[in-house]
Amino acid sequence: MGTIMMPQPVKAVIGVLTVEPSLLPTVYAELTQRLGPIDFTSELLHFTSTNYYEAEMGPNIQRQFISFERLIDAGTLAEMKLFTNAVEQSFAVKNPDGDMRRVNLDAGYLCLAKLVLASTKDHAHRIYLRDGIYSEITLRFYRKTFRPWEWSYPDYRLPTYITIFNHIREIYRGQLEK
Repeated sequence: MGTIMMPQPVKAVIGVLTVEPSLLPTVYAELTQRLGPIDFTSELLHFTSTNYYEAEMGPNIQRQFISFERLIDAGTLAEMKLFTNAVEQSFAVKNPDGDMRRVNLDAGYLCLAKLVLASTKDHAHRIYLRDGIYSEITLRFYRKTFRPWEWSYPDYRLPTYITIFNHIREIYRGQLEK
């Protein structure tokens, strides 16, 4: 029988999509109330990997990644995703045909070995957590850099994104060494 050991805390990371960057300070203020201070914000990046979100959000979608100073328990990922879904809803435009999100929040966490994202959609590579939330290992850290899997989203495969996650990993590693 193996000895049960508690894992190290992990770094909360959120990928943000929006066509209204002016909303981000208000969205981030709401996120920090629950997740603590933001310690990294990427530049705004053009989101061109897919047009999946354009019908809902419109054209010229931009992506930004943020991470949080306070480390969290990896077991709270489902709770984090439920919270970010509620934040998305609070900024959505209400329509009779369905709400239109003005901000999309990809909740996840990063540790030394991987980037894990939460999802409300099941698939062969996802593991059910609770309350309709699944998780997937989106990137793995191998040979000194993050690397995608066959199922990784196209944008998460981009060298620009990999550079961002490597940088956040360095911040996290520094936190663990303190």
